[in-house]
Amino acid sequence: MTSTWLQALSQAESMIPLLGKLGREKAVKVELAGNTLMADSVTGLMAAFDKHPELDLAQVYQVLEQVLASDLANTSVELEALIAEADLESMLSAQTSSDASGAQMPVVLYGFGRIGRLLARRMCTLGHTTPGMALAAIVVRKACDNDLTKRASLLKYDSVHGVYEGIVKVDEENQALIINGATVKVIYASDPAEVDYQAHGINNALLVDNTGRWRDHDGLSVHLNRPGIERVVLTAPGKEMRNIVFGVNDSDITSEDKIVSAASCTTNAIAPVLSVLESKYGIESGHVETVHAYTNDQNLIDNIHKGDRRGRAAGMNMVMTETGAAKAVSKAIPSLEGKLSGSAIRVPVINVSIAVLSLNLKSAASVEEINAAVKAASNSAELTGQIGYSDCADAVSSDFIGSSQAGIVDALSTKVRDNQAILYVWYDNEYGYSCQVVRLMEKLANASDVAAKQNESAAA
Repeated sequence: MTSTWLQALSQAESMIPLLGKLGREKAVKVELAGNTLMADSVTGLMAAFDKHPELDLAQVYQVLEQVLASDLANTSVELEALIAEADLESMLSAQTSSDASGAQMPVVLYGFGRIGRLLARRMCTLGHTTPGMALAAIVVRKACDNDLTKRASLLKYDSVHGVYEGIVKVDEENQALIINGATVKVIYASDPAEVDYQAHGINNALLVDNTGRWRDHDGLSVHLNRPGIERVVLTAPGKEMRNIVFGVNDSDITSEDKIVSAASCTTNAIAPVLSVLESKYGIESGHVETVHAYTNDQNLIDNIHKGDRRGRAAGMNMVMTETGAAKAVSKAIPSLEGKLSGSAIRVPVINVSIAVLSLNLKSAASVEEINAAVKAASNSAELTGQIGYSDCADAVSSDFIGSSQAGIVDALSTKVRDNQAILYVWYDNEYGYSCQVVRLMEKLANASDVAAKQNESAAA
């Protein structure tokens, strides 16, 4: 190893305690070009800093020390912006007085299936911070006598995403799971109208419905009308509500939006890429074909299903089906209204899908130009979490399991002829989407905190 590498390694190791304290004690998330700097992995830090050789790691350490010494709490900070600040101490002081309140919004996960468990993993990951919110409860139907033990096991062990690197314990006496030391109440209910969250000590909570059972405003309003719930997020496309793709149209959210949808995994994967192309070239029309991993909605063996083809054996067939993702994009990018069609093929892989974007652009382009535009967006603070960029010659679907980005453009597969472009976008339809949902949750939690402080100021 070179002395330069060993020096960088030593500096990264020294940052782990600082990042740990910032997350653990102050709920401050530190980001570098949109990527979270985690306190659990020196290798992860080295990989992050390797993309930014212009950074002076000694200076990074000093900045982290200053942030830790400040009163900043329950917020996210962008490392590059902090480094560029001429008077960091004054800036931190001003941000502390205007932004940080120390309050955390409780989060309730209604449903604990594939997405619910991954949301819990992401929120409770050692080294990761979710400013402004904390997981308080999970609502499920009781499935068996040892239900708590089963739920804990499903959270800890996952055939797709591996063993959860955290400590999960069962507290039968208090009907709770202990996840990395945090108590998460497990509430058993078969109907949302049965639950009084305030009776469990939960107030002003953000509820995330992972069941997909209710997708319209009236159905989800049952959650909102329960004691202790302030806001609701749906992890599926929704009707009569805003459908939000974080990084694309999350700025549209207002204080009046008490129920919002996080759209679908496919919409989250393609909308950021489409937003870049629409902005740079303009899109006349297009078709989106998603080759999608099979899901629990399908039958493992041929049987009756409300969707005819989804009733056929998922593990041995390519199954033609439908997707509303292409049309749903226009809810995030209104200028694409009526311009995109879409269809889907479910295939025998357990996770990771790929969307094929066949687009007619308003102006001619080249492969190099389009890839350069996408790569630039993938390195921007605004879209780093939403757009990934892969130029790996031997990439296959399993390489993208666990990707926290909404979608990853396979640059070597991009095709362009005049104004006709075809892009291939990989996405972890489980974890990548879950990370998008958590980003939306953070925004809602922080917005609620700001609104609460504004109300306090007005009352004073």
